[in-house]
Amino acid sequence: MQEQDDLITRAEAWLAEDPDPETAAELRALLASGDTAELADRFSGTLQFGTAGLRGELGAGPMRMNRGVVIRAAAGLAAYLKAQGHAGGLVVVGYDARYKSADFARDTAAVMTGAGLRAAVLPRPLPTPVLAFAIRHLGAVAGVEVTASHNPPRDNGYKVYLGDGSQIVSPADTGIAAEIAAVASLASVPRPESGWEDLGDEVLAAYLARTDAVLTPGSPRSVRTVYTAMHGVGKDVVTAAFARHGFPEPVLVAEQAEPDPAFPTVAFPNPEEPGAMDLAFAKAAEVRPDIVIANDPDADRCAVAVPDASAAAGWRMLRGDEVGALLAAHLVAKGATGVFAESIVSSSLLGRIAEAAGVGYEETLTGFKWIARVEGLRYGYEEALGYCVDPEGVRDKDGVTAALLVAELASELKEQGRGLTDLLDDLALAHGLHATDQLSVRVSDLSVIASAMAALRAEPPVSLAGLRVVSAEDLAQGTDALPPTDGLRYHLDGAHQARVIVRPSGTEPKLKCYLEVVVPVAGAADLAPARGRGQEVLDAIKKDLSAAAGI
Repeated sequence: MQEQDDLITRAEAWLAEDPDPETAAELRALLASGDTAELADRFSGTLQFGTAGLRGELGAGPMRMNRGVVIRAAAGLAAYLKAQGHAGGLVVVGYDARYKSADFARDTAAVMTGAGLRAAVLPRPLPTPVLAFAIRHLGAVAGVEVTASHNPPRDNGYKVYLGDGSQIVSPADTGIAAEIAAVASLASVPRPESGWEDLGDEVLAAYLARTDAVLTPGSPRSVRTVYTAMHGVGKDVVTAAFARHGFPEPVLVAEQAEPDPAFPTVAFPNPEEPGAMDLAFAKAAEVRPDIVIANDPDADRCAVAVPDASAAAGWRMLRGDEVGALLAAHLVAKGATGVFAESIVSSSLLGRIAEAAGVGYEETLTGFKWIARVEGLRYGYEEALGYCVDPEGVRDKDGVTAALLVAELASELKEQGRGLTDLLDDLALAHGLHATDQLSVRVSDLSVIASAMAALRAEPPVSLAGLRVVSAEDLAQGTDALPPTDGLRYHLDGAHQARVIVRPSGTEPKLKCYLEVVVPVAGAADLAPARGRGQEVLDAIKKDLSAAAGI
């Protein structure tokens, strides 16, 4: 009874200072209903601020995304910036088109202004890479993007960048979290009604001008594209970028072209999810383009599909690893120098391309917060459809400039009577067929993920797909090259150089297992059998790994 009374007291205290009439009404109704289980879920702690910032379901209470949580987060960030010597510095705020995003952006600007910092807000919902660009372009000390990227409609998030234009990493996250925890009450956070700058289109114009650096002057621009924004904010910027550089106007998937926080045509607004590309493929069947390009809702990721007569829809989504290798090969052909980088869950093919080209190569932990910090970075990618093709302009993944570079490559190949899959064949002949796949399990109970990781740590598999596990690393211990992270890495015996990495997702309730096998290819006639063999081994690994993890 005492515990229930404490719960109600905490909920009433939260309600007393809730600045949002909608969440206040929601919490008032919960209290009236006596639904203590739901109240306990919302008041069991607070959303934890980490290197991914904040992300969670919208709703009332400290375990949900709402204006109260955002105001505290902004106050903590402001206090951290001032403690780091940035009093009076500029903080740029961007936002997507999700529910409450504009409110969270305005609250952030008000808190920064009230704390004695300067704040500037992007003019409307825009792609996340525009915010990442604006930080460096405007000389800001930090940036905030209100987005939940490709999460379900009920979610929102709060991503923080520092003045170098890259996402925060430790120890900045713990420093900000400590300042958030020190916020006594919302009443203690000054929130003026004005005083920040509402930016105009000049920042977007500067971003579009910067895209000139991505393409080679005079390169072919003939590729015909079907494009979907996946109900997000990418359409206007992508079409403006394509027009600026003389590409044919992309044919839009009309049902998904305009921002819609309900994401009505997809179960999950992520091009990787089953069914998400169905409308795009239907449009492609109608207009017969050369390629299909998709962004996720905040347009920092880029998906590419190619014609494939053997696929049910006549089109096949390229894996992120395939696009990553294609862009790397294209940059090498353009004479790019510097360091090519990827995260540990991405294909080892990038390392082989870099070695053959004589450019630097580095492997990082998962996430562009790590990739973007690689010294001398020229190109970085991650298998989850993220590509950084212009790190001097945007020190993060950028689905707009990636789309431009894909379109340039596809145009060059088209003039040669070839396609993207022909270049993939070239890479397989040169470096071996690098086949990758993923076992991804979405859960409603996070304890399932913890249990699976614990089971694998307690009893690591001794073989997968009949291949002996020759090394089992617990990445939580760190390695000579990498700081600690919650993950497991297995290398398997045999000619296929098979590798498995298991880790919880940092942004979604998923356990992710990344698989790779390398099949030697002697000649063009071996390509199809090699692909078949690679998929056989991947499928067998998935089956055995699923059993070992109990998922």
